[in-house]
Amino acid sequence: MMPRRYKQLLLVIFDMIWLSAAVWLSYSLRLGRIFVPNTEQFLLIVSAPIIALPIFIRLGLYRAVIRYLPDKAIWTMIQTVTISVILWVCLAFITQMTGAEGVPRAVPFLYWVISIAFICGSRFAARWVLWSPLGARSLERQCLIFGAGDAGRQLANALRSQNEVFVAGFIDDDPSLQGMDILGIRVYPTNRIDDLIENLGINEMIVTTSAVGGTERRRLISRLKSRDVKVRILPAISDLTAGKYIVSNLRDIDIDDLLGRSPVPADPALLDKTVEGRVILVTGAAGSIGSELCRTIVKLAPARLVVFDVNEHGIYQLHRELNVISDCEVVPVLGSISDEALIRKVLSSHEVENVYHCAAYKHVPLVEENAVEGARNNVLGTEVLARLSREAGVRNFVLISSDKAVRPSNVMGATKRWAELLVRQQGDMARAAGTGQIFASVRFGNVIGSSGSVVPLFREQIANGGPLTVTHDEMTRYFMSVREAAELIIQAGALSHGGDILLLEMGEAVRIRDLAENMILLAGLTVKDAQHPDGDIEIVTVGIRDGEKLHEELFYDPQGVSATRHPKIMQAKRRVNSLDHLSPAIAGLRELIAAQDAEGVRKLLFEHAGL
Repeated sequence: MMPRRYKQLLLVIFDMIWLSAAVWLSYSLRLGRIFVPNTEQFLLIVSAPIIALPIFIRLGLYRAVIRYLPDKAIWTMIQTVTISVILWVCLAFITQMTGAEGVPRAVPFLYWVISIAFICGSRFAARWVLWSPLGARSLERQCLIFGAGDAGRQLANALRSQNEVFVAGFIDDDPSLQGMDILGIRVYPTNRIDDLIENLGINEMIVTTSAVGGTERRRLISRLKSRDVKVRILPAISDLTAGKYIVSNLRDIDIDDLLGRSPVPADPALLDKTVEGRVILVTGAAGSIGSELCRTIVKLAPARLVVFDVNEHGIYQLHRELNVISDCEVVPVLGSISDEALIRKVLSSHEVENVYHCAAYKHVPLVEENAVEGARNNVLGTEVLARLSREAGVRNFVLISSDKAVRPSNVMGATKRWAELLVRQQGDMARAAGTGQIFASVRFGNVIGSSGSVVPLFREQIANGGPLTVTHDEMTRYFMSVREAAELIIQAGALSHGGDILLLEMGEAVRIRDLAENMILLAGLTVKDAQHPDGDIEIVTVGIRDGEKLHEELFYDPQGVSATRHPKIMQAKRRVNSLDHLSPAIAGLRELIAAQDAEGVRKLLFEHAGL
């Protein structure tokens, strides 16, 4: 490839020749014959490019790369030509070379028009030769860009520069843009997608995040999944790493794009409010939610982070990871949250100010089969941790709860509801004593990739060649990415007033069968069913297991939910019913657990879980 300075030199030589030719042609048109200049007129013709070149250089005509020349550059070219013509006319006046024997009055105007035509036309013609749409149609990758805004236009230019993808059109719901040509590319409405795929051989759709929200994105993916069209996402410009081309940051659709929700950027004030400069304890730190919470916390400059879990290998790996990504002091602690002596020592020796309680058994069928251990860890462990935290003067205590705590139908959900009540009880006691301590529960649905989520199971089943097992064709669940959950948990804790339950807005419930189908397609495979017997992976319905609901809920009373300052965090109405029954119920639960009475534990859990 020719070095850039040689290309610039060729362009300078080209402009000198054509500007001189433009003056000569202006004379010929004005006089109506082949013009033969005299000595003075010849010097004026030669002076035209000499005057113009410094102006062209000063205004950047030789800095622009022809291949990527934007359409608006035509105004810069007109400006440079106009200035050079005016200076050339001034030279003619100064040298008294005006009039029929010098410069007839019509010649400057003709010179201006012809120069603009030569300078602008030559550059845009060269750009068309360097990137020919006709030639590009032979490319294997034919794509549509969803969104004709700034991001879409930048993407179209970037794809053109790669010369590997032909952009067949923009898709945009803005009626004022439909039918227009932007960068020479036609803008079509959404209802033309199917026609364009059929008629233009589209095999790729690139979606700009500013053009479509989470719910619309999921619907678009579902609409295209029956066709052989790959859907990719262009991240928001603010999220791209500095120095990378937009086209290099295109990513394939992942699970988070199927959630039907649009994440809201975190509020830095809420994130810092309860973390910066404080000693933080995270229980269940080795789990999916706990570990992501720790990754988020260490970036917010806490005084110290204590990571607590019974999982030795998990804590070891997390400790190593956190030491790499932050200079924050991280203290690993092995143990059970139901160990009173250990919890009391950790809280006092480290002077813990914030507790994020993530430790819990969350796998519904497993906890159903092990009700005694589930109750011991999830209920008694929470009671010990919350009570000792209040006694130790912890400023903020946040319980990570679950949508399964609402009208629970399984042991896991019942234990989480008990945990909510215990945290509320400690919050009420702190408020009555006027200590200013905040105890709150944050309730939300499934987190992608967590131990209780169906997503890891589906991934494993796909890796093994299937089949994928769903319990019911109409079962739905709420999902959220683990990173968003971690940020919202911290912000929710900062919004709490004590003893309340904060709810994370989960978007639309996702049908599990649709999720299974989409995960198969994301793996580059096809669904095997009656209509597609030659597909790769089958989806099998195995029936609802003990304790499972067809649809989960986030709150008992939808009318009793109020907004907070964060659009993704809501607050449940504080219940006024008495919790006096809770202490004797905990004592009874301890006796049943000590006796390993699984049926007694199950019965007692559900007796108090609906309060």
